[in-house]
Amino acid sequence: MKMLRHFVNVCAALFAACALLVLMFVPSSRAQGGEPRYFAIKNAKIVPVSGPVIESGTVVVANGLIKAVGADVAIPPEAWVMDGKGLTVYPGLMDAMSELGQAAAQGPTQSAAAGGGQRGRPAPAEISHGPEDRPGTTPWVVAANEISSEDKRVESWRDGGFTTALAVPKGGMFSGQGSVINLAGERAGDMVVRTPATLDLSFVPSGGFFSFPGSLMGSIAYVRQVFLDAAWYEQAQGIYSAHPGGLERPKYDRAAVAVGHALRDKELVLVPANSQIQILRALRLVKEWNLAAALYGGQQSYAVADAIAASKLPVLVSLKWPERPKDADPDAEQDLRELRFRDRAPGSPAALEKAGVKFAFYSGGLASPKEMLKNAKKAIDAGLAPDAALRAFTLSAAEIYGVSDRLGSIAPGKIANLVVTDGDLFNEKTKVKFVFVDGEKFEIREPERPKEPPKGNLTGNWTLHYTTPDGAEEGTLDAAMAPDGTLTGSFTSKRGTQSLSGGYVSADSFHFTITIPLEEGPADVSFSGTFEGNDIKGTISVGSFTTDFTGTRPGAHHLAAQEN
Repeated sequence: MKMLRHFVNVCAALFAACALLVLMFVPSSRAQGGEPRYFAIKNAKIVPVSGPVIESGTVVVANGLIKAVGADVAIPPEAWVMDGKGLTVYPGLMDAMSELGQAAAQGPTQSAAAGGGQRGRPAPAEISHGPEDRPGTTPWVVAANEISSEDKRVESWRDGGFTTALAVPKGGMFSGQGSVINLAGERAGDMVVRTPATLDLSFVPSGGFFSFPGSLMGSIAYVRQVFLDAAWYEQAQGIYSAHPGGLERPKYDRAAVAVGHALRDKELVLVPANSQIQILRALRLVKEWNLAAALYGGQQSYAVADAIAASKLPVLVSLKWPERPKDADPDAEQDLRELRFRDRAPGSPAALEKAGVKFAFYSGGLASPKEMLKNAKKAIDAGLAPDAALRAFTLSAAEIYGVSDRLGSIAPGKIANLVVTDGDLFNEKTKVKFVFVDGEKFEIREPERPKEPPKGNLTGNWTLHYTTPDGAEEGTLDAAMAPDGTLTGSFTSKRGTQSLSGGYVSADSFHFTITIPLEEGPADVSFSGTFEGNDIKGTISVGSFTTDFTGTRPGAHHLAAQEN
């Protein structure tokens, strides 16, 4: 019997040793393409944000986290070493409010003016008839549950140096709950950092003229009523749960449940406030409703920065600065108030910084990350310190959303989200060379495209006509062409508004891609064509389906003057 027990113990020990060897030598399932989970960037300029700049130092990444950072750091022998001479390492950038990874909005939307705080919202198809038929109210929708890792915008934002975003659901006055996501991952679950993180509001009226709410006053009254309903439901449910016998049970109300949980847990409520009047109104409402809140829009903060500072509320500033419509009549008189707004809006971040208000930047409908950095540079030119601009893209955004313990700066123990550039982040000529998301390295390679200079200017609003399996359709291309031929903007159709990616103009040809929502998931749609004057034509391709399109640019007679 003793010999048998000895034999069993020996076998058990051998099995345990073999299992340990297997665990030691089987590669991690998270390793990509055989790359190691250890990296070291040495001899690089490091901008930690949470501390002083290191002119020549090393960052060590291990198993998705920052292992060490400093001027004199030991490099583990298993690390893949990259020479960072001439390069600068920043924390990964964050788009503080976006719809990245979310299905595109369906149907017509009501647009906000000049990059304002209120996101466009779908118009409802029917009139609301009661609490269970609330218009524009889907607070139970959580962005983390709607993520599509195949959204091409995720890759384009990552290529621009953005590693993180607050993803918010689309549509409605209570559109849902936002989630902080990283912009990489094989599956949607790999991307989520914190959820839920926000409850998102809009005051854009959801109803038509004959339905409620059909006005701003109605929208504010409606939001107030939903908050009251949520408080009543929480109280009624608590009473019933304590003494169910002899009491009629409250009818389940998923909108009230979601809003009630968000308010009880002091979830951050995002409140639209772009103009001076909107900001002051939002401050009153936040105080009245006793919300843990942040304002979004914030482009007239220059006029009320002290009032915002007194409220101690953070602000999400839209980087889509107000501008004159591209096809506006050049001879038309312009409103002095609007001209002043366009001129002073980029100065709002500097005013907030001076007043001691915490703020972060978000895209606000801009078509590319390059535009975000370009517009942030306008804020710098208007008086914002570059360090403060960088903080707004990194640590301040992380602090606002309660994730600064894991994101926003280069420090040991934090998630290894890094962007490596060949120069100053806000220099227009600077290129992103590498991006790390959750410790995974992405090398940025610019796509090959024709290099022949443009023979005209594609900037403007174009009306496109084409035929789909559903019949004849019409869409609007809002295009902006840079001098080098880079094409950005958006395309609007009955499927919503989508941003252009990979757009360029070469000679008299052009190309761009959009991503549209389909039942089976997002799909890339490619537009390729030629243009002459105010006429364009070409081909639309999505999967195996192709169709021709034609288009015109009405009211573009002043473009030649713009080019000169």
